Amino acid sequence: MKTPLITREGLEKLKAELDHLWRVERPETTQKVSWAASLGDRSENADYHYNKKRLREIDRRLLYLRKCIDDLKVVDYSPFQEGKVMFGAWVEIENDRGDRKRFRIVGYDEIFDTKDYISIDSPMAHALMKKEVGDTAVVKTGAGEFVWRITKIEYQK
Repeated sequence: MKTPLITREGLEKLKAELDHLWRVERPETTQKVSWAASLGDRSENADYHYNKKRLREIDRRLLYLRKCIDDLKVVDYSPFQEGKVMFGAWVEIENDRGDRKRFRIVGYDEIFDTKDYISIDSPMAHALMKKEVGDTAVVKTGAGEFVWRITKIEYQK
């Protein structure tokens, strides 16, 4: 089960995607389906089948976006978060071998198309929550346990 949290920027992205799908992509695809259907025999009409499939994908995504936008809770920055790893934090960590990572802890719906965002539901985020700079976190995964030290915590204000 995913935690229904999102950052303000993440919510705006989802709303923009919803608007684009509804106002641009769906009307264009509907027009293509109508055009392809007007050509006659639909059984071997690749344009018709492709665009009908695309229209179903758009409609599924629209349904998902409408539902999740209504269900998500926006978490804005608050001064009480300073100094601790909380939702929305940019975190830098390092292990004993000197490997470093930097990422932001966000909601599930924000992690796609972004390599430096991780889900609040990930093992890494669970291990880091409420820790401070200098603390160590043991991340338990299927591949074993990994120890990371927090070197920096920042928030977008």
